[in-house]
Amino acid sequence: MLVDSLNWRIQNGIDKILAKPIIPADLYRAVRDSQLVGMSGYSKEGLPIIAVGVGLSTYDKASIHYYIQSHIQMNEYRDRVILPSATKQYGRHISTCVKILDMTGLKLSALNQIKLLTAISTIDDLNYPEKTDTYYIVNVPYIFSACWKVVRPLLQERTRKKVQVLAGSGRDELLKIMDYSSLPHFCKREGSGSSRHSRNGTNDDCFSLDHAFHQQLYSYVKHQAELMEPTTPIKQGSFHVDFPEPNPADAKIAETLQSEFQRLGIQNGLSNSPDNVNISID
Repeated sequence: MLVDSLNWRIQNGIDKILAKPIIPADLYRAVRDSQLVGMSGYSKEGLPIIAVGVGLSTYDKASIHYYIQSHIQMNEYRDRVILPSATKQYGRHISTCVKILDMTGLKLSALNQIKLLTAISTIDDLNYPEKTDTYYIVNVPYIFSACWKVVRPLLQERTRKKVQVLAGSGRDELLKIMDYSSLPHFCKREGSGSSRHSRNGTNDDCFSLDHAFHQQLYSYVKHQAELMEPTTPIKQGSFHVDFPEPNPADAKIAETLQSEFQRLGIQNGLSNSPDNVNISID
């Protein structure tokens, strides 16, 4: 696995990806508005809090390569800047983060994103293993509950132990491990929150390009570009990544999710359910 990871990093030029900002800024904003990921603060133990708007991420404003590129840039920024900074600030080695996954708005159309999400998961498994301490899943609709029942048994035991499905927005449980200021915006309501409806245009929205985390990340990537080629203007365009072959376990989960989503679509008589979508992982 170490050899595969090293070869994948060399083959895809991770340093070059980190030094390839997504431009123009309007395109990067579109990526951020459709790939809802951000950092809202730190746990009481100093672990970074990564928020993910699973249900409302549409991944439809740019090519798949921009989303993969953005994901890798965030991972590298976390490992090179965020985690070392947390280690220094909290006086102990910190090498993992906490992820809060917001399922608000999850629909059957999410089936169309399985290929992309499986590619991202495979990249993480291969190149960024064991970087998440705990996954907290909040704002859970029926469709997630149904899928979770069939997917959970397929997860490795160490992964299952990391996953906690919380009631509603999870606010009360999350406040046991973090301060209110570190809660993602979609967890700050007492009942079920919403990634979209809770977004109020302020810097409290950790998904927004205007949030301090994304401003700092974007500046960091642009600075890396200047260091790599100080006399060359930054060119527009995505960095194409060769997707690694999916882990057989991940491929099985994707196949199971596809079957369950289609079953739910038929069961509910939804004419717009993606029953004929064929998901190939390549």
